[in-house]
Order: sequence, then C-alpha cells, then structure tokens
Amino acid sequence: MFAIVRTGGKQYRVAAGDKIVVEKLAGEAGDTVTLDDVLLAGDGGDLKSTAGLTVSAEIVAQAKGDKVTVFKKKRRQNYRRKRGHRQQLTILRIVGIGDAKAAPKKAAAKKEAPADEARAKPAEKKAEAKKPAAKKAAEKKPAAAKPAAKAAKESGAKKAAAKAEAEETVKSEPTAGEMTDTPKASTRKPAAGKKA
Repeated sequence: MFAIVRTGGKQYRVAAGDKIVVEKLAGEAGDTVTLDDVLLAGDGGDLKSTAGLTVSAEIVAQAKGDKVTVFKKKRRQNYRRKRGHRQQLTILRIVGIGDAKAAPKKAAAKKEAPADEARAKPAEKKAEAKKPAAKKAAEKKPAAAKPAAKAAKESGAKKAAAKAEAEETVKSEPTAGEMTDTPKASTRKPAAGKKA
C-alpha cells in the first residue's frame, strides 16, 4: 500500500518501511509522528478512500541540509551582503499507512543478517591467507637494500668528482692581486632609437 502525504509544504509518496527527509518536525529521535494530511492512497492499481486515513512514522534523526550561500549585490553601489543557510530537516521512517505496518521490511532485514555473517567468514579466511604474503615481503626487503647501497656509493663518487672540479675552477680564477683596474666593456646594445 502507498500514500501521498503533504508535510512542510511538499508532497511525498510513501510506503511502509520507507525513509524520507522532510522539513523539521517537533520531536526527538525515536518519537512517533502521525501525518494526517493524506492526499491519495492506493494498493497496486486500486485507489482507496483517504477519509480518516493517517500515516504513522518514527523519527530517525534530526539533521541539517547542505549549506546554501545567499549573496546579494547591487552594482556600482558598493552593496554586498553574504549570508549562509542550512535547512533543518527530520529523517522519518514510515511505520505504517492506516492499519498496515512495516512488518515485511523487518523480515527482509532479518534475512540479510545471516547473509552478513556468511560474508564475514570468507573475509576472515582471506585475511588469514594474506598474512603469509606479508612475511614474504619482509624477506624481500634485505635483498632490495643491496642496490640502494650501490647507489649510495655511486652518488658518493659523483660528489667527490664534483668537489674536485669545483676546486680546479677556483684555482683558475684570478686573485685580487691579479685583477686589472680597467673597467669591462659594456655588452649591452644601445636602444634602437638612440645613437651611442
């Protein structure tokens, strides 16, 4: 059985066991709420009378919606206003429509629980199978250290060669006593429109 219910200025199509998010309703999590404004009710293709029909729901949680940024601006007036807003929401679980209760959904939930246990057992077996693989990885680490040691030796040799080269260039540069007092000739080209 389904029903179309109006709450918070919006309409929702609900059935027993459904979860819906509506505008904030008064109450704590676990409280029961009755929605009296039923617009349409039906079972399959047949429509039912909505006279005196109510929808009962349980509050799952009180929550807030996504943040909405409100930005107002008037150009050339230096007028800017920025505000944020988060709508207060209530999450409902439909318990029943009229006399109908959400028993079929609960039975399905019980059937899923044994399936979850069955899924957990193979996961444990997989975890046990992965443990020996971790030991193999630990054995490979010392073997990988040998190429790293070679690379360190090579980089040390490169550093020594670079240091020797730097010393040679320092020796080839003139000292303060060898420098001449003549200024260097300018290497800049004169500007295109000006003469030198």
